[in-house]
Amino acid sequence: MRTRTTRVLCGLTVLALAGAPGVRAGEAAVDLATLTSAQASGGLKEALTNGISAAVASTGHAGGYYDNPLIKIVMPEKLQRVEKVMRSAGMGPKVDEFVHGMNAAAEQAAPLAKPILMNALKSMTIEDAKGIVAGGRTSGTDYFKRTSSTEVGDAFKPVVDKSMAKVGVTEQFQSLMASAPPIPFVKTPTIDINAYVLEKAVDGLFVVMGQEETKIRTNPGAQVTPLLKTVFGR
Repeated sequence: MRTRTTRVLCGLTVLALAGAPGVRAGEAAVDLATLTSAQASGGLKEALTNGISAAVASTGHAGGYYDNPLIKIVMPEKLQRVEKVMRSAGMGPKVDEFVHGMNAAAEQAAPLAKPILMNALKSMTIEDAKGIVAGGRTSGTDYFKRTSSTEVGDAFKPVVDKSMAKVGVTEQFQSLMASAPPIPFVKTPTIDINAYVLEKAVDGLFVVMGQEETKIRTNPGAQVTPLLKTVFGR
């Protein structure tokens, strides 16, 4: 009976992490009262480990950002009016090259996130676990954003800066801005392009992590371990 209870609690833990609609708020509250560290770690850490690995694998390769419309790094919003003018003036290929370079910098940085996120997972306390269980559909991703965003950004920064310099993205940006046709009565905004790419690189990683939580909840193909198949393979 004790074994069966432990199994059920682990199952509810993973379901709550993924925000499954089948777990009602009252049920989660009851389980939180009796949840132990061992019971939480089985379901939570297995699901979160899979989510981290999948998110980093998805973003950390050529095209990982550029080919994903949800996280593709485009021209900063303040410069999109300038971008339209440049494209209409025949500068489209240069703009495209610049956009591709921004995304390439993010793709090269993404693999550095994995050890940071795995360390945050190892440091998760029982109170963290309970908060994730009681949270919403992306509560696991929200935990990593809260605990690791700064460290991930710090790790990404030198790689983004180096990649932007190596490919010449920063110089391309400066050249684009210098050669952009003037817009009457509009001053071209000043943008720290490296800081912009860094912010979007970190944001994009967590967007994909949120998607992975949903996959674990709904997609049989993402249920790659016996525990996840037991919980979700209905």
